[in-house]
This record gives sequence, structure tokens and C-alpha cells, in this order.
Amino acid sequence: MVSGNISDLGISMHDKNQKVFDVVFFETANGRQPVREFILEQTREDQKEIGSDIRNVQDNFPVGLPLVRKLKSELWEIRSIIKDSISRVFFTFYKEKIILLHAIVKKSQKTPPKDIDVATERLKEFKRMQK
Repeated sequence: MVSGNISDLGISMHDKNQKVFDVVFFETANGRQPVREFILEQTREDQKEIGSDIRNVQDNFPVGLPLVRKLKSELWEIRSIIKDSISRVFFTFYKEKIILLHAIVKKSQKTPPKDIDVATERLKEFKRMQK
């Protein structure tokens, strides 16, 4: 199940004349929205930067490096430079929607495999819930 929208975080809506992807937050079986929670835990400045980058992808996909990188089949990451660090928001596409699956503040040069695994498991869970 997915619910919520990036605009719920106070990020302005798109130009009505421009075709964009809808952005929704993955929701776990117990009702948590991990990416929403992650964004809300950041400073207001970092929330704006992450939200702006998500918005850029929403409005302009396909977008390449340095903002977006494909990790594997059906899984991409949005790479945001935030104060004193770097964040990653892992996402997939489903029926013209961007589904935000997982997010981290990166502490090393390489994206940790365990976080790619979390995003992959959430992608599988999302697909199961769509059946």
C-alpha cells in the first residue's frame, strides 16, 4: 500500500500544464512511511534540499548523474547534498508514479549494500501488495 504525497511536506505543487510523475511514499504493512519519517527527521534546510531534488526528478525524469543513479533493475537513487553529508532516497516506478522506498544519510563513499537490500525488500513488498 502507498499513501501520502511529497506536497504533504510543504513542497510546492508543479505547474499544472507540465506532465509530471506523482510521487508517493511507500507504506509498510503496519502503516509506517519510512521515507516521510526520514525527511521529517532532517533539518528544515535539508528537508528543502531533499524535497527539491525529489521534485526535480518528478518534473524532469529521466535525470542522470549527479542527481539520479540507477542501482539495478527497477531501483534508482536520488542523490542529495545536504549540510555536512549526503542523503540517498531509493525509489522505483509504478504506473506513472515514483514510489519512495527507503532513505539514508550516507556515511561512506559507496552506497551500503544493506540499504540497497532494504529498498529491494520494500520493492518486493510493494509489488506483493499490488496483486
